[in-house]
Amino acid sequence: MHNKSKVIVGLLFSVLFFQYCSKSDSAIQPVKLYAAIKAAFGTNIDPDNLANYSNQNIPTYITKDNTGTNIITNSKATLGRVLFYDKNLSIDNTVACASCHKQQFAFSDTALASKGVSGGITGRHSMRLINARFAAETNFFWDERVASLEEQTTKPIQDHAEMGFSGLSGRPNLESLITKLKAIEYYKELFKFVYGDVNITEARMQECMAQFIRSIQSFDAKYDAGRLLVNNDGQNFPNFTAQENTGKDLFLSPAVFDATGNRISGGLGCGACHKAPEFDIDPNTRNNGIIGVLNGTGIDITNTRSASLRDLANANGTPNSPMMHTGALATLQTVIGHYGTINIAPGNTRLDPRLRPNGFGQQLHLNATEVNAVIAFLKTLTGTNVYSNVKWGNPFL
Repeated sequence: MHNKSKVIVGLLFSVLFFQYCSKSDSAIQPVKLYAAIKAAFGTNIDPDNLANYSNQNIPTYITKDNTGTNIITNSKATLGRVLFYDKNLSIDNTVACASCHKQQFAFSDTALASKGVSGGITGRHSMRLINARFAAETNFFWDERVASLEEQTTKPIQDHAEMGFSGLSGRPNLESLITKLKAIEYYKELFKFVYGDVNITEARMQECMAQFIRSIQSFDAKYDAGRLLVNNDGQNFPNFTAQENTGKDLFLSPAVFDATGNRISGGLGCGACHKAPEFDIDPNTRNNGIIGVLNGTGIDITNTRSASLRDLANANGTPNSPMMHTGALATLQTVIGHYGTINIAPGNTRLDPRLRPNGFGQQLHLNATEVNAVIAFLKTLTGTNVYSNVKWGNPFL
C-alpha cells in the first residue's frame, strides 16, 4: 500500500473512531448528567422520560387561560414540582410549599392556619390551587396583592412566619436561599438540564413553580362528563339527577329582589361571581361579607379573591378544607347559609354590590330543598385524577 493510501486509511479510521466515541459518550452522558437526580428522586423523575405537563387534555368549553408568555414545558414544570415540594426552601428545612397546599386536599390545608417555621403560622387560610391557570383573575393571594402567579410563588418563601427567608430579625434573605440551593447537587443538574447552565435566580424559580401550579388541572368531574353532552350550561345535563340539575339552575340563575333586598323569585345568582364552566372568581368581585381576622382582632375587608369552586369537596362530598380566608365555614351548608343572609357589618365598605341589592344585604329566603340541590350540584365539580396523579405528587417520596 502506498504511503498516501495509508494516510487516507488512517484518517478514515480516526474519523470512524471519533464518531464511535462520540456516540458512546452520548449514550452514557445522561448517567453523568443525572446521577444526583436519580439519587434524590429514583424513578419519580426521569429526565429522559418526563411527565406530561405541557400537552394535557383541556375541554373545548374551557376558554379562560392566564398562562401569558410563561408557556408550560415538561422540563420547567418538573423543576417547579421539585421546588414546590422541597423543604430546603425554608430556613430550617421543615416547610415546603406543599406543606400548606396538600395534594390529598386539592392542594389546600385542613388546618385553619398552616404551620410555618419556628412556630409561625399563616395569616390566612391556605387557598386551594386547583385550575389556577383557568381563570380571568390573574392577581393572587386572598387580598390580590400580587399581579401574577409568578410573583406569588416566592412570596411565602420570603414570609417571616411561613418559610422564613425574610431578611428580618437576623434571618437570611432570598439570596441566602439561592446560595443554599446552588450547593445542592440535584439542583445543579436540574437547572443545567432545564436552562443549559447551573445558574439559579428568583426569576427562574418563579417561572418553574408557576408552570407546575398552572399544570394542576381537574376536568374529570361529573360536571365535565355532563357538559360534554350539551351545548351550554343552561341545558339540563343528561347524566345529572333532577336534584343536581335543579342545583345547577339555582347556582347559575340570577335572583330577583324586591326593593329591600328580599329574593322574590329566580335563582341564587352564585354564577355572577363564580362563572361556569371554569367556576373561577370574577376579577371585579369585592368582599363577600366574611371580614374576620384569622390571627388577631378587628376586621379585614381586603379579601376579594377566591379559588375555583372545582374540587371544593372531595369524592365523599366533604369539603377539602375549611372555607373562606378565615376558614370559618366548615360545611357547604354553612357557606350557602352565609350567602342566604348577608348582614352589612359596620366598617365593611367593600362588600360586593351583588350581595347588597338596592343597598340592602341580600335575603335569599332559602328552603331546605334549594340548599340541598345546590350542595348536590357543587359536589359534581369534584374530579378524581388530581388527588392521585403522581406527576403532581411529592417527588422526594
